[in-house]
Amino acid sequence: MDKPERSKSLLRFAAPQMFYPLAGRLAPWFAAAAVIFVGIGIWLGFFVAPTDAQQGEVYRVIYIHVAAAWMSMFVYLLMAFWSAVGLVMNTRLSFIMAQALAPTGAMFCFVALWTGALWGKPTWGAYWVWDARLTSQLLLLFLYLGFMALTRAIEDPRRADKAGAIIALVGAINVPIIYFSVKWWNTLHQGASVSLNKAPSMATTMLVGMLVMAIAAWAYTIAITLWRVRSLILERERHTEWVAAELNALEGKV
Repeated sequence: MDKPERSKSLLRFAAPQMFYPLAGRLAPWFAAAAVIFVGIGIWLGFFVAPTDAQQGEVYRVIYIHVAAAWMSMFVYLLMAFWSAVGLVMNTRLSFIMAQALAPTGAMFCFVALWTGALWGKPTWGAYWVWDARLTSQLLLLFLYLGFMALTRAIEDPRRADKAGAIIALVGAINVPIIYFSVKWWNTLHQGASVSLNKAPSMATTMLVGMLVMAIAAWAYTIAITLWRVRSLILERERHTEWVAAELNALEGKV
């Protein structure tokens, strides 16, 4: 009997009014975790990890590049997941979650491309090549930008939610293309340094530093998304009494 009751209690957070205060309580904790893990990751990656025998000091960009690249793909899949939930269950909060994730995913995608260019110049001799991995990653950035532009361009929130959801779901096909591009095509981009089915091809200190930065990116994503969700909820629900009361309370604090 406890599980059904617990499920019902958790489902109440699907309502924007119930999720709003929860997001406000959780976001600072994840923001603090992000700051701590970034500090540890930078210390490990830039001061503790040894110099790479082949690439020298330039390889240290991976501590930002890899985490950003991973998150750019994961966030898009999360967008697609929440879009699918919104379409199937017709939940307003699901569409809001997808829209809240998009700017952060686009930011990570841009950072991955930018740091990749900085890495590529000394390694390949060029900031950019039309490599399969790089091209599919650039397409991912365009998908993020297209999603945000479309959902903002349509005035009717319901139509905007459905149009954005279609882009998110169709665009999700690009994520496995990015991941497997180094296996499917002959590319300049190196293969995965971390894999579930083989030992890592880097020193332990390097691996730990990279994973810590990935955790920091996750914590940052959760924190900033929760804060953005709160803003979107206030925008969407601005005609309701509870939002009016919340805004009055915020004005009173100011």
